[in-house]
Amino acid sequence: KVILERRSVRKYKDKQVPENVIRRIMEAGRFAPSAGNSQPWKLLVIRDPAMLQKMERDVRISCKLAASFIDWRTSPLGRTASWLTAQTYIRAMPNLLAPVPFGALTLIGQGKLGLYHGAPTVILMLMDKRGVAKPQVDIGICGQNMVLAAHSMGLGTCWIGFVELLAKNPIWRHRLGIKYPYKLVEGITIGYPIGHPDGIIERETHASEWYENGTWRTVY
Repeated sequence: KVILERRSVRKYKDKQVPENVIRRIMEAGRFAPSAGNSQPWKLLVIRDPAMLQKMERDVRISCKLAASFIDWRTSPLGRTASWLTAQTYIRAMPNLLAPVPFGALTLIGQGKLGLYHGAPTVILMLMDKRGVAKPQVDIGICGQNMVLAAHSMGLGTCWIGFVELLAKNPIWRHRLGIKYPYKLVEGITIGYPIGHPDGIIERETHASEWYENGTWRTVY
């Protein structure tokens, strides 16, 4: 039920989550499976409103600057030049510049889309590059554990990928203490949701191939 009804929350009450609750959520992350039990992550908990505002402001500036180069619809560089630039970057980073993040980049830069959505607590997830096998998968499992634990306690969460732009800024790398072997990869907002956003929504059913008794069959 917790898994099926979890939704990303982008509107929070002006009410801080008790520290012991955040600690319990982090404990759920600590017990996530990881290759060789290497636990290739480090968590930074930010609960200071002024710092969160500065983080959001600087990410917005970074998005605005990036959009000025690659968003051909609004770029001052000219439609043709920015379109060619965008095509180059899209081919170099097809996942990061897919339509959804590409659109969010411009909206954040314009101040039309928030980064932390007013959440009182943000957990930044750092990946240990020395992690065994595929640390990027392990840190995703850790985050999912925390998101589901939070939802089970009546809290809302949202994954925030654009936080990694902070690590491009040497001032923020120093302020957050990010240095080798750690890399900032994700963030999770946590807070009390406004309204009742939870509930099952329609999801596309994907076909799976099932091998049994010497034959393959497609199952849905």
